[in-house]
Amino acid sequence: MPYHKNKQQAFQAAEQGMEQARDIYQQLDPSSSEYGHYLQRLKQEIDETEQQLENAHEVASETQRKQLENYQAEIDTMKQNLE
Repeated sequence: MPYHKNKQQAFQAAEQGMEQARDIYQQLDPSSSEYGHYLQRLKQEIDETEQQLENAHEVASETQRKQLENYQAEIDTMKQNLE
């Protein structure tokens, strides 16, 4: 049972990180005076989320794995848009 709980916790952490990254990404406005602050926060959140995705991927079920891959693709898109 602990294994299942750890699997679920790892997935939920990745999910929460993804939501936070999305929120910051949506607030990113290059014309805003807060742009630099949000950009730095987003980069940090992306790094943390990628780590959470990697951790969750190690113990994920097949269904969770597909969702984690979708999250990673979304993160990759965010990173490309920041370049």
